[in-house]
Amino acid sequence: MAELSGWQAAAWPDGAALEGRYARLERLDADAHAADLFAAFAGHDSLWDYMPYGPFHAAAAYHRWAKEATGGKDPLFWAIRAEGAAHPTGVAAFLRITPEHGVIEVGHICLSPALQRGRAATEAMFLMMDWAFSHGYRRYEWKCNARNLPSRRAAQRLGFSFEGVFRQHMVIKGANRDSAWFSIIDSEWPALREAYAAWLSPANFDAAGRQRERLSDLTRLVRAASDPAL
Repeated sequence: MAELSGWQAAAWPDGAALEGRYARLERLDADAHAADLFAAFAGHDSLWDYMPYGPFHAAAAYHRWAKEATGGKDPLFWAIRAEGAAHPTGVAAFLRITPEHGVIEVGHICLSPALQRGRAATEAMFLMMDWAFSHGYRRYEWKCNARNLPSRRAAQRLGFSFEGVFRQHMVIKGANRDSAWFSIIDSEWPALREAYAAWLSPANFDAAGRQRERLSDLTRLVRAASDPAL
């Protein structure tokens, strides 16, 4: 058994805003954010295909969901606002927060088409990871429906290592869900943090905003060091 010298429980997220070069994350507030988020998600029902809730066809329904979702400490939801945007256009959350074991999960990720595949979305994920590891967490998890191939690809692009599929893990909207599990652990974070710094650098983008080096290529090097089978 590997003992942890001087181990102390991690910190509970306090909900303070997280801000980077391209994105700002604010604690989700139904009254402040729900109407704008509903407008950003409207007409894109496929966003809810793998969620345990939604789609929402009225602003009042989304507001009610947001009010209920933010009523406790876990999950802790963030509204994601891209640099220069007047309103948030995405949501993500910390959940299954377990400071005594140093484990935290990211989930409930819902990004409007306007936010997807951009620097702000990637930086939002980086800011959440960076907060977790800088506040004592040892393990950062990502779980998704095993059939959700875009989510699985996103996890590995972001540097998560695939750990397997938990069969018949949940029943969601009356259907079976097998769950794919991914993680990043604290020993991997320094190298992954460097990969993110390189990718998020303005020098990595040309005048048209096209990336010069792909994040997936940078993070694959780190995952390969942890898993020689890659």
